Amino acid sequence: MPPENSTDERIAARRRRLLEFTGEIEELCRDDPGARTALRTGLRRDLDHVPRMHRFIARWLPRDSSEAEQRAYYAVAAMIAAQPRSRYPDPDDEPGTDPQQETSAEQEPPESAGQESQADGDSPAAERYGASLGRAFALAVYESPERERTMREAAAEARLNLLTRQSLGGLHRHLPASVGYLRELDVPVDWAQLLSDLASWPAYCDRIARRWLQDYYIERNRALSQVADHADQDEATRLSTPA
Repeated sequence: MPPENSTDERIAARRRRLLEFTGEIEELCRDDPGARTALRTGLRRDLDHVPRMHRFIARWLPRDSSEAEQRAYYAVAAMIAAQPRSRYPDPDDEPGTDPQQETSAEQEPPESAGQESQADGDSPAAERYGASLGRAFALAVYESPERERTMREAAAEARLNLLTRQSLGGLHRHLPASVGYLRELDVPVDWAQLLSDLASWPAYCDRIARRWLQDYYIERNRALSQVADHADQDEATRLSTPA
């Protein structure tokens, strides 16, 4: 069994590479309309029908990568390219303010997916991962002054449950529409974590699906608790204020 620090270094190195890839794709789509158009051709298509994407993706593929892993790279790049242009990071933002990086922790190896216990305090159960798709759906339901629209809770649960029941092929068919909806609502998607989960889906779909669902309900419970606490504080303030 490898030393723990060696495993942590491997996790961190893999996470950094995935973030580098997704960050470069976002910058490319933001700055090069032609590249963005080419990458969008990969939506819901298999690897043999995306000739315009290879020049941008091929060099990033890990050595001896499986077809599922390669398909994950292409699919995530296509989804990044398909999001509204206003959702790409602003190049004038200060380093470290990318919401994808703020909400993401180091990536756990796929074989450990879903094995960690719930974190203490207010931390989500999946904090050792990046932000999962389940957390993104929970954020989509939460009413925020930063977003004009939200997703209905019933719709979020239905979409997430549908995704967690899919085979790899079904996931690739259904995922673009749900992710596109999240981005239309200006909900951040951790592209690097989504890429990791897609690549690991054939072997670890049950664990990943469980983590998505757990993260969704943990985040929803946190949001509801905060709303209740604020309501209690407002009521206490009202009662203590002289008429």
